[in-house]
Amino acid sequence: MRYFRLTLILVYILQLAACSPMAVMGMVGSTVVRSVANADENYTPSPAGITRSSQSYDRQAIAEANLNLGIAYMQQGQYQLALDKLNRARIAQPSYAPTYNTLGVLYQRLGENAEAEKYYQHAIKLDPMDSAALNNYGQFLCQIGRFDQAVEAFMESASNPLYQTPEIAITNAGTCALNNDRPDLAEEYFKQALDRNPRVAPALFQMAELSYNRGDYLPARGFLQRYLDDNKHTSRSLWLGIRIEQELGDKNAVSSYALLLRNRFSDSKEAEFLKQTEARN
Repeated sequence: MRYFRLTLILVYILQLAACSPMAVMGMVGSTVVRSVANADENYTPSPAGITRSSQSYDRQAIAEANLNLGIAYMQQGQYQLALDKLNRARIAQPSYAPTYNTLGVLYQRLGENAEAEKYYQHAIKLDPMDSAALNNYGQFLCQIGRFDQAVEAFMESASNPLYQTPEIAITNAGTCALNNDRPDLAEEYFKQALDRNPRVAPALFQMAELSYNRGDYLPARGFLQRYLDDNKHTSRSLWLGIRIEQELGDKNAVSSYALLLRNRFSDSKEAEFLKQTEARN
């Protein structure tokens, strides 16, 4: 269960709920916390009463605690502290794949692509069924322009029957296809994702944009409304709503979306687009 919690964190690219490293530290037992505070490459448990299995558990607990701390520091942008904790996790349990996955994410954020790829590949080598690592590796490959390999990683991630959120990896494959000027392929992936889970927000929104761009305004409205059933408006969704309703001739909906855009996102580029459009008319 601990492993699934960690992979879910990484699937969403470390979008942890806001909490300080000390708050994360407080989530683990006091014995583990004391061990984390002193963990280093020379760590050796006290021999008294220690069995081989309990020593293994202690090292695993230290690795998981340091990994959680590393994720928390990474979220705060404290990358050196994050790296220190992740290296402690790696030393405590060298065969723990999620640590290498997270190191890949960290080095990707730092723009050190060779290091990022090395750690992603090592995570997958340690656990070929690690869907979180495959998903993150796919995003990395897409970012550096290796489209075919990226899609392969995404779909391999989604094919794992134990993966809890395969629709996320499939949506990422669609987004990668869209960013590589493959809208038809992107739509196929978004539809696959929505077949798995009809409430996947990124797939719904991008299907609304794709439908609008090819002139299918009623389906575009439907996808946008489904997106808004579970998600708050953004400046981008309001601007899309304005353009869809303009094409469908619903002036009241246009006015409503425009008012929200001006009031909530007055400094956004979409509000500027609206201002320019109104000036031309």
